[in-house]
Amino acid sequence: MIAELLEILPVLASDQTVRVIVVTGTGRFFVAGADITVMRELTEETQRAMRPWVDVQRILESAPKPVVAKINGHALGGGAELTLACDFRIMAQSATIGFPEIGLGLFPGAGGSQRLPRLIGAHRAKVLMIEGKRLSAEHALDIGLVDTVVADADLDAHCADLARELATKPTATIGMIKRIVDEGMSLPLDQALDLEFEAVLDLIKTDDAAEGLQSFLDKRSPTFTGR
Repeated sequence: MIAELLEILPVLASDQTVRVIVVTGTGRFFVAGADITVMRELTEETQRAMRPWVDVQRILESAPKPVVAKINGHALGGGAELTLACDFRIMAQSATIGFPEIGLGLFPGAGGSQRLPRLIGAHRAKVLMIEGKRLSAEHALDIGLVDTVVADADLDAHCADLARELATKPTATIGMIKRIVDEGMSLPLDQALDLEFEAVLDLIKTDDAAEGLQSFLDKRSPTFTGR
């Protein structure tokens, strides 16, 4: 699955006709996590072979367009880590999410230990990883781990509506927002502000910026193309 995702995701990320990426699973699981029978081979070679799961997440995280995690079922371990790389996390009411690696003597080592504290704060992230509990959708929403919880029967329609709404937005601008926020967080403020201004200079060259401003003056709805 990792190999297939590494093949298709760069295509989706670079294709300007693809305005939104929605990631979801089938059946009871969003993603159940790594194959324990493989993980039990505690060798460096095994860990390196599984490490490309981080590359999958980085493609989603850096995609110059919105990425939605449609959490249709249980998102555990590597599945929960995958959701952290998405821009929107929409969760079915019956689903659960968690980082149960501690029960195996492990920790979330495929991005989770770094993205989770950036999302919900260091202390709360450490508690979740140390306790290793599954969280209900409502609990995940309360702590900011997911953005929205909807009834199972409404998940497909809700995510389809969200995707359509996002697709009408200036996706090139969304890509810039993602990039400058992610890159700027690790920089001193003065450098981050320089990064922001460089992005502004790139932004004003886009068709969408021209369309957005002109449509306002024309008193009409904008038609963005993502370019």
